[in-house]
Amino acid sequence: MTGVITDPAFWWVALPAVLLLGLSKSGFASGMGSLATPLLAVAMPVPQAAAVMLPLLAVADAMALWSLRRSLDRAVLRQLLPAGLAGIVIGWLSFGLLPGHVVAGIVGVITLLFLAQQLVWPPRADAPLPGHGQTATLALLSGYTSFVAHGGGPPIAMALLPRRMEPLAYAGTSAVFFATINLAKWVPYALLGLFDARNLATSAVLVPVAAGGVILGVWATRRVSTRWFYRLVQLGMLLTGLKLLMDGIWPHG
Repeated sequence: MTGVITDPAFWWVALPAVLLLGLSKSGFASGMGSLATPLLAVAMPVPQAAAVMLPLLAVADAMALWSLRRSLDRAVLRQLLPAGLAGIVIGWLSFGLLPGHVVAGIVGVITLLFLAQQLVWPPRADAPLPGHGQTATLALLSGYTSFVAHGGGPPIAMALLPRRMEPLAYAGTSAVFFATINLAKWVPYALLGLFDARNLATSAVLVPVAAGGVILGVWATRRVSTRWFYRLVQLGMLLTGLKLLMDGIWPHG
């Protein structure tokens, strides 16, 4: 079937979901972008929602990289990227073996437990930074959940939050990581048959919404205080964790 998706229920969730995706790619409301695919999954199967989202992620990634190209932590990226790409490979090889709602539920529980620990027992200012093994494990989980449902945001937030980075450094490091991870998905997604003309046409219509979200988010990230930036990150993790947990308990379809 050609042409764009015409189901009104899809567009009611797609427009806010894609705007949220763009905002999160800028670093502003970081973590909330993982809500985009679960929101779309209200109106369509998860694999189709992931296929519609991937071209939009590519556009948002490119814009975020250009805007934040001078703000990143290369040392952290060297720990994140190899494990994240390994997670993509694992997700590809095991695609369909573990139901998407099970993955969502697991990530939701981990996210909420981490956030509770951060809020109830906040780390001391002199607490040691996450080690290489912990960082790599979180990146592996991020790559895997990103492949399954573009839900890799919470694990990366867990890896970066304890480092207390400046907002632009946090945003730039996240932007490079996810741009690389999302680029690595294209061939596996194509080989799995997740792309079709209708999904791609629908993605094309939504590109201006994603781009607008990135522009608005970069503007806000450059102006928000560090304190409020991290409060927004935590809010994003809370909402994402709750949504993923709900999807795990009450799967759609």
